[in-house]
Amino acid sequence: MVLKRWTFIAFLILIGCSQKKEPVEPPAKYKWYGHEVTASAYNSVFWQTDSINPSVAAWGDTLKPGMKSIAVSRDLIKMGLTHNTMVKIDTFPDTFYVKDKMHYRWRNRIDIYMGKDVKKAREWGRKKLIICYAVSIDSINTTNEEN
Repeated sequence: MVLKRWTFIAFLILIGCSQKKEPVEPPAKYKWYGHEVTASAYNSVFWQTDSINPSVAAWGDTLKPGMKSIAVSRDLIKMGLTHNTMVKIDTFPDTFYVKDKMHYRWRNRIDIYMGKDVKKAREWGRKKLIICYAVSIDSINTTNEEN
């Protein structure tokens, strides 16, 4: 009887002291890509837009001063910088979101939204910058590629 009890206790100890498994990180939701672009700035003023309301962006978002948003040239949309894509710009600590499209004539460009402060946008000027943008990972295709 005593032997059975000790065997049972030893069994419980072994189960409780089994090796710990390493924590499993959740799969990544985004793949980040880097790209060099020409960056300028824009404002929500009538003479800079072709809209009836200069605060309404191409995808229908209402832009408000202080928002961290950018407009992208149409060739960048084809690369994955679509509506609401997260973008990190190398001179800014914040994450920006794609909320607007630029005119068809522009290539490899972004415009950083600077509210109604035209002076600030002009002082920013035009610069070549590196951006990093997030593209959603399709979990179905990702698991098939790994196998």
